[in-house]
Amino acid sequence: MVLNFIAMAVSLIVLVIAADKFVVGAVTIAKNHGISPLLIGLTVVGLGTSTPEILVSAIASFQGNTGLAVGNALGSNIANVGLILGCTALVTPLIFKSELLKRELPVLMAISLICYFLSFNGLGIIDGLLMLAMLVLFLAWMIRLARQEQAATTIDDPLERELIDEIPEAIATSKAYFFFIAGLIGLLVSSRVIVWAAVNIAESFGVSDLVIGLTIVAFGTSLPELAASIASVLKKEYDLAVGNVIGSNLYNLLAVYSLPGLISPGAIAESVLYRDFPVMLAFTA
Repeated sequence: MVLNFIAMAVSLIVLVIAADKFVVGAVTIAKNHGISPLLIGLTVVGLGTSTPEILVSAIASFQGNTGLAVGNALGSNIANVGLILGCTALVTPLIFKSELLKRELPVLMAISLICYFLSFNGLGIIDGLLMLAMLVLFLAWMIRLARQEQAATTIDDPLERELIDEIPEAIATSKAYFFFIAGLIGLLVSSRVIVWAAVNIAESFGVSDLVIGLTIVAFGTSLPELAASIASVLKKEYDLAVGNVIGSNLYNLLAVYSLPGLISPGAIAESVLYRDFPVMLAFTA
């Protein structure tokens, strides 16, 4: 029992560090290949910070622990709003002015409702593909927006300015690839251990892997977003702090929640449909 908790704690620390190096590597590689900072901020950074959730849910789904995968996706979204926005709001009131965020909020709510209704007949391959299709459309929208702003003489949206400011300074491409590969290996290994420890903890306490996914695992995989949002607030980048949460929640639904359907299709527990998903929707609203 103690070994499982130690393994979980150590793996979560490794996960956070590996995620940071992975994102730095991915962002720098993209930057060194001439991709615009705004496009990197809108797409690469968002996907990169959601990599822990993606890998944990993918590994859990491959092992048949779909409850853990589903709980991780929904629990991360609940933690993003309740924990991350709650903690950042304690530091300072969150007032955002970005028009992009105001457009993304209803998109997030609409996608949340679509994913909820898709879940009533279980998550199948078609459902997973639909979510991935929505993810592609969302990324296409982000790319189109970045190109429009790049063509403009000035960038007026505060979120877009803050995203550009957050792009790390250029480092050697070889070092960036090292960070990228080392971070990815760290993410894969730590995610595997997290799933192993989570399943063992669930069995030891006689609870479902869904509960562990909603709590311990969801909290752990949300730590990169928590650190990023608090750092943004301390630098008075309020739009970026809120944008981190909205972007992460979108990726959790479309890239993470789709994985059980794609890898291990099956029914969704009633507790998810009538307790967990409605709670997530309430937090999102």
